[in-house]
Amino acid sequence: QVQLVESGGGLVQAGSSLGLSCVASGRTVSSYAMGWFRRAPGKEREFIGGISRLGSSTYYADSVKGRFTISRDNTKNTLYLQMNSLKPEDTAVYYCALSSFATRPTTMGGFDSWGQGTQVTVSS
Repeated sequence: QVQLVESGGGLVQAGSSLGLSCVASGRTVSSYAMGWFRRAPGKEREFIGGISRLGSSTYYADSVKGRFTISRDNTKNTLYLQMNSLKPEDTAVYYCALSSFATRPTTMGGFDSWGQGTQVTVSS
């Protein structure tokens, strides 16, 4: 069983940048695709983007494409989310996730391990 712990959330102003990290333990993650989701107040959990097991391929939701970048360092068992040009509508709890069975998952059902989430609040 893998444990995922996110960090790096906080309160920032619109237009600024913020980086999140997700450290995995209990399993080497280099064999698995990973991704990020978020849940804004009153909304369903939304897929933000994903990354292949070796980091050679990334893919994003249209809502964040061009502003957010996902990367990973398998030597550190860590997933990253760099968020630039933040907007108030990016305010949400951000979750990292791991898929032990899918190569390019984009839905919640495609992931089977989740972190507890970290709050990101963007003020206008």
